[in-house]
Formats: sequence, structure tokens, C-alpha cells
Amino acid sequence: MQVLINDLLTFSRVGRVHESWKPVDLGRSLDRALGNLAAAVEESGAVVERPEELPELVGDATALTMVWQNLVGNAVKFRHPDRPPRITVDCGREDENWHLTVSDNGIGIAPEFADKVFVIFQRLHARDEYDGTGIGLALCRKIIEFHGGRIWLEPEPGEGTRIHFTLPVAPEAPTHTTAELLAHAQLTSQSGDAS
Repeated sequence: MQVLINDLLTFSRVGRVHESWKPVDLGRSLDRALGNLAAAVEESGAVVERPEELPELVGDATALTMVWQNLVGNAVKFRHPDRPPRITVDCGREDENWHLTVSDNGIGIAPEFADKVFVIFQRLHARDEYDGTGIGLALCRKIIEFHGGRIWLEPEPGEGTRIHFTLPVAPEAPTHTTAELLAHAQLTSQSGDAS
């Protein structure tokens, strides 16, 4: 019950203020998430492939670490019983957004549930089959949308899942002050696509 309460509190706090927004190295956020998941990754025999460098943007470092932790954690949790997890993180730039993906070779998600999994408390499996509160992907969606991006998945039942998300590119002029970066991030998150 305490896990559920903590997850609900975290979910409710996303989007309240931009005070914790600052330049964030997504590579370091991913490193922190992988550190938090180290025991589960090791126990499962998972292999995580990732770019050497990921971009820097403006946002909430703790929240973005939670996104990585939920996405990689789900890839480990929902692994296929006949093979060790293989998790691949990719990143590319598309216009004014970074397009990131987390792919795995797990049990996958049926196409008819591709949107449902991003709704709070929606679970596709019984609690005795897989633990969790049904908040993780809803939290990811809320965080990504708060940052001015969007998130969706490509289901491949029995073959794995590929989660896509976008985040706005930070302004690239080194002359920008932190206040200017924060103002840009706030404008982007307020005018972002909330689909």
C-alpha cells in the first residue's frame, strides 16, 4: 500500500512548478536510472545497449531519471521467459525535438492496448503475475508531456516493445543564460503537443 501511495504522490507532483528545471544531461539521467536498477538488471541477465552520448536539454533531472527508470525497469520486468532481456536505447534529432526510443525483446504489448498502458492504474497482467501499481507509464506520459514532448509505443506481441518519446531540443547558443534556457523550456512545455 505504501508503494501505491508514494507513486500517487509522485504522479500528483509532476507539472506543478518549473523551479527544478535546469540543464539536464540525459546520459547522466540514464546512468542514475541504471544504477537504481542495477540489481534487477544483473539478476535478469539483461544487456543494455545505449549511445555513448545522449543530448543535454532543459528540464527536471529527477523526473527524467524516473522516465528512464520506468522504461528500462518495465523492459526487465516484462521479459520473455525464454531469453535474457536485450534493451536498446536510441536517440536522434528530428527538427526541434530529440526522438528517443527504448526497445526490448520482452513479451510485448498487443496493439489494442497501445494507448491503454499510458492510463493510470491500467494493468494488462494480474498482480500475482507481475508486480507494480499501474502508474509507471502514466507517470512517464505526464513527465514527457510536461516537458513539451509526447510518448507512444510500437507493440510487437511476443517480440518486444519499442517505446518512443520526444523532448524539445535546448537552445544551442552558449550565450544563453540559465534563465533564458528555463524561459524557453517553460514556453515549450506550455505549447507542447499533449496527444
